[in-house]
Amino acid sequence: DTEGLLRIKEENQKHYRRAQRHQEKKEKIQRHNRKLGDLVEKKSYELRTQYEHLANLRRTHILELTSVIFPMEEVKTSMRDPADVSSESDNAMTSSTVSKLAEARRTTYLSGRWVCDDHNGDTSISITGPWIILPNNGDYSAYYSWVEEKKTTQGPDMEHNNPAHTISAALCYATQLVNTLSLILDVNLPKKLCNRQVKTQQRNHEFCGENLSRHRFTRAVKKLNANILHLCFSQHVNLDLLHPLHTLRNLMYLVSPDTENLGR
Repeated sequence: DTEGLLRIKEENQKHYRRAQRHQEKKEKIQRHNRKLGDLVEKKSYELRTQYEHLANLRRTHILELTSVIFPMEEVKTSMRDPADVSSESDNAMTSSTVSKLAEARRTTYLSGRWVCDDHNGDTSISITGPWIILPNNGDYSAYYSWVEEKKTTQGPDMEHNNPAHTISAALCYATQLVNTLSLILDVNLPKKLCNRQVKTQQRNHEFCGENLSRHRFTRAVKKLNANILHLCFSQHVNLDLLHPLHTLRNLMYLVSPDTENLGR
């Protein structure tokens, strides 16, 4: 029993010495971890500083881009229909007759159904100039309506009085702006829209090539709106301000100086 007790004491001493070495090693590892923690915190602060600097540079480039090359502003289109004024001045007409005539003037038979095209009091958004505008409500039916009308009616006036030229030009510029913003912000877009002519594929810009059919035009507009919303989400634009159909309006919210996270 005495020999067994001595043997156990020697083993306990070995374990105690080993525990001391482990404790020293543990303290050494803890000191190393604290040093690494301080270094990581320092590097994280430097990284956040660099991110803030990069965000400021991106914001500066974007604001310069949208003020010099792609300026956008709201255009009021609240002009009253002259027929309304003349009808109101005619005392012989009753109010019900005036309202019915006004409703008839603002209703269009399009693709098998009656569509109300009353834009009185609406606004439009211009891009690169006051003459290139898009409806604020996202209704671009004038484009494919003109394309369908051109198929049945030929003549020089069809090209001269083309309401789709401004729509296609505005969507063309919007696509170029969105693709440029994705490069500046380093954000991959979910939908691919071509905004230049590729020699190998002989593919023109999505909106500035030949007259698109209703299906192709609607599909391209949906892709553009999806890319714009994706950029807005990446920059934490207030969701209450966005609408899935308001192309240039969403772009204005994205590049607005009031967007706090622009450039993140």
